[in-house]
Amino acid sequence: MLKTTPGYRLNEYKLVIPLPDALQQKISGIRTEFGQHFSYKPDQGRVHISLVMFSQLEMMEDKITQRLKSISMGEAPFKVELRDYGSYPSHTIFIKIATREPLKKLMRSVRDIQNILRTDKQHKAHFFQEPVISIARKLKPWQYEKAWLEYSHRQFTGRFIADALLLLKRAEGSIPWQIVERMELQNLPVITKQGGLF
Repeated sequence: MLKTTPGYRLNEYKLVIPLPDALQQKISGIRTEFGQHFSYKPDQGRVHISLVMFSQLEMMEDKITQRLKSISMGEAPFKVELRDYGSYPSHTIFIKIATREPLKKLMRSVRDIQNILRTDKQHKAHFFQEPVISIARKLKPWQYEKAWLEYSHRQFTGRFIADALLLLKRAEGSIPWQIVERMELQNLPVITKQGGLF
């Protein structure tokens, strides 16, 4: 087994908004159906809304988690509306997120700590400017054209209350994501929020 220096292992991290089980199942069913119709191997992971991805040394994990907990304590839960399908031409089909302002506000708060979400100036965090829920990614052109012909006319509706964030991680290059921490959105005043750190 390859030895690594404790704390110096580089991990990939992802901050996401988890979806409730009923919506998870509904969207997983759509992914499976898509795979069967268009010769595509669907993503088997849990369905969520990705906010930011970054790589960082494991020794920074506690510091990052504390800062994200502090942010989540000050954020209020909010309603997320999912509506219909969209696409990135030639390769991706997704479910659109109609909710804008609460997501932008949350992203601004996370962006404030981006200096600890990077190992160096070359490895900056990737913020998802327009978060979506992907149905299929990295499609071949023929798959995309055939599928978009159908999905551009389909409708989808869903809504839920976003009341938590999940920080996920995996060792660079490995497949399964593990949950590092679930952080509830608590809408606490700033003074209480800061006091909670000590």
